[in-house]
Amino acid sequence: MTLVPDKTLMAELSDGHIKMGDLKKRAKGIKVDHELALEFWASGRFYPRMLAVLILDKKQLTQASIEVLVADMTGHPDKERDYLSEWLLANQLMKDRKLTALIPTWAEHASPVLRRLFWYHQARLRWTGQKPPGNSAELMTSLESGLEREEPVVQWTMNFCAAQIGIREPEYRSRCIKLGESLGLYKGERARKNCTPNYLPEFIRIEVGKLEGVVRRTSA
Repeated sequence: MTLVPDKTLMAELSDGHIKMGDLKKRAKGIKVDHELALEFWASGRFYPRMLAVLILDKKQLTQASIEVLVADMTGHPDKERDYLSEWLLANQLMKDRKLTALIPTWAEHASPVLRRLFWYHQARLRWTGQKPPGNSAELMTSLESGLEREEPVVQWTMNFCAAQIGIREPEYRSRCIKLGESLGLYKGERARKNCTPNYLPEFIRIEVGKLEGVVRRTSA
């Protein structure tokens, strides 16, 4: 039996004063409830939608329903939109083989949110330490032909993926650095405190240095 959203919980979620850990605890208590998730999603608010993602029934998600969800996300500020889409990727799409199999089909999707998830997923496959899936040559061709003209939200994520390829796959490192130098994206941009610059040559140099330092300390 589907529950009606508790008014107190909805109010708590809507005022934005809830920690992510508490949000996950709430979801754990509810478990999977697709209809209730859709009720929370219908609020249009960020935190109720974050909870909704956690209690969706992945078996009921399809390409069409995912497209509806990401279309709704575009009504949020950029930061919230990105968080919601990444939350959906991590908590639903990557936990079901059929849903994960949809992601490679989004490289040229009309939705910039889904194109962004395609590139974010490819980057994630590399930075988590997994063996790269063997499609880096194809990705590099797409990056070299499409990075410069992409929409900003997708462009940043493509750039991030190029950095991960250059960091994790030495055979593509010089090519990634050359791409960054030729486009000049984010060159001169001041990085936030404790963050790596987005400019590809610097991003790759710094992160490779960190990895090599770990290897040296481990082998010492």
